[in-house]
Amino acid sequence: MSPTGFQRARSDAAKHEREDSILAAAAALGAERGIRQVTLTDIAEAVGLHKSALLRYFETREQIFLRLTAAGWREWSPALRTSLDALAHPTPEKVARVLASSLADRPMFCDLLAQAPLNLERNVSLESVREFKLVTLQEVTAIGASLRRLLPTLSEGDTVDVIAAATSLSGAFFQMATPGPAIEALYRSDPRLAHAIVDVEPRVERILAALITSLAG
Repeated sequence: MSPTGFQRARSDAAKHEREDSILAAAAALGAERGIRQVTLTDIAEAVGLHKSALLRYFETREQIFLRLTAAGWREWSPALRTSLDALAHPTPEKVARVLASSLADRPMFCDLLAQAPLNLERNVSLESVREFKLVTLQEVTAIGASLRRLLPTLSEGDTVDVIAAATSLSGAFFQMATPGPAIEALYRSDPRLAHAIVDVEPRVERILAALITSLAG
């Protein structure tokens, strides 16, 4: 669609459809380039809107990606809980493996998890932050209940710490694991820099296993 052909959505249904197309375009660009590399202009061009027209639907670029982060929580949480509930004879190590693998399978969600506290929550309205935090609270509560069913010695506070560690570590290590082609080539060209090459899933799994074992013991 050409920006010159833009027509403002007139009904609630049309507005929601336009918002969904904006979110889908932002998600596709984020998955392709990384969240930090996507501008509001990029998103507007992808959906055939002028930037000023896009701002009728979202207040900022950050609000778009914060909405995608909330959607990521809503998708990840039930999928994770299904995998956890399928564990036979759960142990801290098995739980850590499921948590780490479920996040490693969602690279853009990991990218969003890192960007949310650093950038996305800082250039949106307080109401947008409130809505996002309520989504995360709901999903953390649900995941925590699943963890306590599997490992009853964990307290509610313990499970919050485990989830925070899993999401924070996965987000941070994802950033380290995706430094960009030029820097990654540098790391691989010099054996002295091999320590900078990060394999996210096994590292997160090891740390979570140690944490959960400590808390559950």
